[in-house]
Amino acid sequence: MSDREDDIKSGVSRREFLKISGIAAAGVPLIAGPTVLTVAGEEVELHGPGKTTVKLNVNGKSYSAELEPRVTLLDALRDSFDLTGAKRVCDRGTCGACTVLMDGKAVYSCSVLAIEAQSHTISTVEGLGEPGKLHPIQQAFVDNDAQQCGFCTPGFVMATKAFLDKHPDPTPEQIKHGLGGNFCRCGTYAGMRLAVAQAAKARRGA
Repeated sequence: MSDREDDIKSGVSRREFLKISGIAAAGVPLIAGPTVLTVAGEEVELHGPGKTTVKLNVNGKSYSAELEPRVTLLDALRDSFDLTGAKRVCDRGTCGACTVLMDGKAVYSCSVLAIEAQSHTISTVEGLGEPGKLHPIQQAFVDNDAQQCGFCTPGFVMATKAFLDKHPDPTPEQIKHGLGGNFCRCGTYAGMRLAVAQAAKARRGA
């Protein structure tokens, strides 16, 4: 593919790219507001490197903050909105301690940009229950001693919520594999699997 064809496809010429890079290297603020580029025939807003207003719907409430586009959903929840249930452990999308629900699906919040989560519904462990009135999943974790240090527990609870929403009457094998994206360094998997089974039974009213 020729240089000209590359420029047309990306919507940014090589000369423009080098100019932008040079300005950034000099420490000059690039963008006061979003720049609109044409990518694959569609107009796309380019944000950064300065802060922009990010609005999120978390646990049924609206949150807003001025954040850099590189800020993850996990950092926004913890540092800007004081929702510290999701934990930062690996920060690489492999351990599951930061699991939250986005439109009902379990996601690693360390791997989602806050700016990308704006049009979605976010649920965190803070939205499930509260002291004295635990959610059945949280209660099941307590009843089955399914935590030790507790650092991974919020992620497991949210992963369990997403799993049971999809599999309300799971088999032991489904439970084993259904939470395979979350890891517990204390090794309390047996208690967690019992907790998932108890929560599933409670949901069915059995």
